[in-house]
Amino acid sequence: MDFLPLAPPRATPVRILTVAGSDSGGGAGIQADMRTCALLGVHACVAVTAVTVQNTMGVKHFHEVPADTVAAQIAAVVPDIGIQAAKTGMLASAQIITAVAEAWRDLGLTVPLVVDPVSASMHGDALLATSALDALRDSLFPLATLVTPNLHEVRLLVGIDVVDAESQRAAARALHALGPQWALVKGGHLPSAEHSPDLLYDGKDFLEFPGPRVATGDDHGAGDTLAAASAAALAHGFSVPDAVAFAKRWVTECLRAAYPLGHGHGPVSPLFRLGLAAP
Repeated sequence: MDFLPLAPPRATPVRILTVAGSDSGGGAGIQADMRTCALLGVHACVAVTAVTVQNTMGVKHFHEVPADTVAAQIAAVVPDIGIQAAKTGMLASAQIITAVAEAWRDLGLTVPLVVDPVSASMHGDALLATSALDALRDSLFPLATLVTPNLHEVRLLVGIDVVDAESQRAAARALHALGPQWALVKGGHLPSAEHSPDLLYDGKDFLEFPGPRVATGDDHGAGDTLAAASAAALAHGFSVPDAVAFAKRWVTECLRAAYPLGHGHGPVSPLFRLGLAAP
């Protein structure tokens, strides 16, 4: 596959900000975001929202970072370092979501924002308070360039069970109505599809991104990886459709390179890039 441009030696690379939780197992969350950014030649700044106690078998507990500390991390990084795009992952609570949205507006940010509305781990462990769904819909989605929910998150956000192409389109319309510029409904867990069909919608046109379904149980961090790769491409000036197409190819290769870890689900792996020559 083609990769993103790399900065010359000693030149400052493009920067993105990831606002998300920490995964002690290293497979998802900020750790997954930073792995993808590093392997794509992008500098990742971070605002940590929560510290999770988890391994490959599930999330045991998590500790929220105070909302004002999350906002302070954003306010410290952005004016000093500068960012060309941002993404959010696990935000944990309505207070943190509101603080992130307020920080975004206070800083006058206009760079692309990818919102991955993380609500549960792949094991079904809750990572977002139910009361925070309204804050996501009302405060953060209207600021988003792109939202990237999985099918479980779609059901929580808009009450639609995506089971086929028709319901996938209905979900995309409902998500777009919440205010983002683009809505991506991922089909990796769509039971009726032989492949992995993702659907992108901007309020006018539907764009389909078919892809192979990679047979692996080691898929921890796939959603984070796709959102991070999308943000990295947007930081380079890609259009949203081109950024999604790139991210889809990237996460597919990461799934192919996934490795077993621990006694549960291993992570998708961008480390495949290390075995390839730079462009």
